[in-house]
Amino acid sequence: MIYETHPDNPNPRAIQKAISALERGDLIAYATDTVYGLGCDIHSKSAMEKALTLKGYSKYHALSFLCADLSDISNFAKVDTPVYKMLRRCVPGAYTFVLPATREVPKLLLTKQKTVGLRVPDHPVCRELLKAFGRPILSTSVTGRDGEPIVDPLDIQEVWGDAIAVILDSGILERATSTVVDCTDPAEPAILREGKGAIELIYY
Repeated sequence: MIYETHPDNPNPRAIQKAISALERGDLIAYATDTVYGLGCDIHSKSAMEKALTLKGYSKYHALSFLCADLSDISNFAKVDTPVYKMLRRCVPGAYTFVLPATREVPKLLLTKQKTVGLRVPDHPVCRELLKAFGRPILSTSVTGRDGEPIVDPLDIQEVWGDAIAVILDSGILERATSTVVDCTDPAEPAILREGKGAIELIYY
């Protein structure tokens, strides 16, 4: 089902429909500060496997997830002081940070290097969703069968309507990606992908 929710003033009823779907172990689509995200509860193994299948990924493909704020990140990643200072400059924002994982991270979200990708997006809809849900959700872009991001929720419904239980329609988004930063060496953060997030905030 598709539910309209204003990008600056999230519809509480729509947010609750998405939360109900997450709690059932279903997939949802939601607006972020880059493209539409495909999400599920990170503690539902079956839901994450559904997301991997929809994306055409193997179970070894690295996935990231959304946190509500900086304190939430510290529950799932080991954050040294230099990295913490950088995170304070950059979040919320269009960044994905690769960090050493804590034991709280589900195995499906761990890389072979025991790292995890985390985001704190700067978009009212997904921030309200995270706040109301009370725990992180999976974060991967909603893409078409050609692998390209789908930025129109009506197209998401047409392509994946049978697989995605709830689509939070916040209008057509820009086709952007997050800036991915490897923070495993606190002294030298490395840009793995340049995207919407400003590079200068990393090296301020």
